[in-house]
Amino acid sequence: MPWTDLSRLLPIGAMLAAALASPAMAASEPSTRLVSCGTESCLLVSGYRGDSGAPVRINGRPVAVEGSNRWRVRVPVAAVRAWSAPYARTITVSVAEAPAEADLPIGLLGHVTDLAALTIRVK
Repeated sequence: MPWTDLSRLLPIGAMLAAALASPAMAASEPSTRLVSCGTESCLLVSGYRGDSGAPVRINGRPVAVEGSNRWRVRVPVAAVRAWSAPYARTITVSVAEAPAEADLPIGLLGHVTDLAALTIRVK
């Protein structure tokens, strides 16, 4: 294969390498999901830290995490609600004083409305 053909493949190879590196970088961001904690619901927050002794804070509050570099913590939804602004869509997760935003499950901190009746009309 002539040199000119290889030089055309170099940009394609660079784009492929960047695309493959992106999921690994996204995996280090904290993530959240709703889980059951006995009789109540909890928010499971998980992430990665380079130093296994680095402190973890959620919305400025220190939390005790499970794990070393790959960590996780279960926080009762009532505590998340108390630590967050009304209708918040994210929480701030700080690892070793480096803050990052983590998305909350949709509607987690919204108000619950009990419906007495639901009317559905067919058009």
